This record gives sequence, structure tokens and C-alpha cells, in this order.
Amino acid sequence: MNQPVHQRHGSLWGTIKAVLWGFLGVRRRSDFQDDVAKLNPLHLMVVGVAMALLFVFGLILLVNWVVR
Repeated sequence: MNQPVHQRHGSLWGTIKAVLWGFLGVRRRSDFQDDVAKLNPLHLMVVGVAMALLFVFGLILLVNWVVR
């Protein structure tokens, strides 16, 4: 039984784990189905964009540090 999207309240840690596994591109089908049923897509998008920005800024800082 799936809840409507606006009523899903997954944990922050569960959302972060799902996004990290998505970045790696490996996830078991059962875990993916569990995430789809429990996590709010809006939360996934916000965490995904935030983590992508952190990754890009981290790479920029790393390159600036190496170039110095």
C-alpha cells in the first residue's frame, strides 16, 4: 500500500543514503522499491542538488589547492 507522495516522510539519513547510492549507480531492486514507497521525491531532489553542489565545490577547492 503506497502513500500519496505528499504524505511520505522518510528519514533524512534514508534520503541521503538513497542519493549516495544513486550517485554510485548501484542499488538492489528491493531497496529501490522500498525507497520509492517511503521517500518523498521532493526531498530526494533537494538532497540530490545539495550533494551535487557540495561535490562540485569540493572539486573546485581541490583543484585550487593543487594548483597553488
